[in-house]
Amino acid sequence: MGSTFEKHQKRRLISSYFSVVISISLVLFLLGVLGILLINTKHISDEFKEKVVLTIYLEDETKPIEINQLKKSLSLASYVKQTRFISKDEAAAFMTAEYGKDFLDDVGYNPLKNSLEVNLLAPYVTAKKLDSISEKALQKNFVEDVKYDKDLVALMNSNVKRLGGWILAISGLFALIAMLLINSSIRLAVYAKRFSIKTMQMVGATKQFIRKPFILRNIRLGILGALLGIGVNCLLIYYLNASFPELKLINYPLELGALFLSILLIGIFITWISTHLATQRFLNLKTDQLYY
Repeated sequence: MGSTFEKHQKRRLISSYFSVVISISLVLFLLGVLGILLINTKHISDEFKEKVVLTIYLEDETKPIEINQLKKSLSLASYVKQTRFISKDEAAAFMTAEYGKDFLDDVGYNPLKNSLEVNLLAPYVTAKKLDSISEKALQKNFVEDVKYDKDLVALMNSNVKRLGGWILAISGLFALIAMLLINSSIRLAVYAKRFSIKTMQMVGATKQFIRKPFILRNIRLGILGALLGIGVNCLLIYYLNASFPELKLINYPLELGALFLSILLIGIFITWISTHLATQRFLNLKTDQLYY
């Protein structure tokens, strides 16, 4: 009879441990998917932002030394990705290639201007920064005008901010769900050992001494679950990179490493706090309450 009961208890414990690992791995895998999506979204948006061109139009009388000085000062700026000088002849050749005929034949002369095209690094592609650069450039007497697509910049920043907010909100929701699911599974595992907890407490064991083996065991389960979730995330990244190489997921090892480290730490933290709360509950129960 006793042997049957012990086997039943052992199976119940194994089942509860398995449930903890599966709950952790599943929820942390989903958190990892959201993290991968956030990283990919950020880099795609950065690529689009860095393609935004700020065009500085120059007066026809501008001296080459003035152009080189302006280009060099912009190139040395920490917020500038690249600069490119476009002569009026190059601009005319581009217009001809774009529209299929030499529009200069109709005009009789080249009305286009020499210009500098400036691409900023993604964090600086904001209306405020672009306007600031425009104002500084216009202070030079050989700069005729400065233009960029204000509507495009505003739309991109608005959409990126909105998408990032949604992803963070969903990630927060999943973190809460993870806490609840993992906490529930751990409480079931601790519940199966509630009599052992009370017995140790009755013979004089301190709460810290009783909690320690539960916390260490469940942290190990948390690490195992997190590693399983990370492993499935790695398989997902491998599959997506093979199927959609243009996403360039493997090009961001530092971000992915930070993401997986965060997932591991989340798994450890949630199992630690959940185990602490679960054991504390049973430590505070009276003996006759253990049967309910």
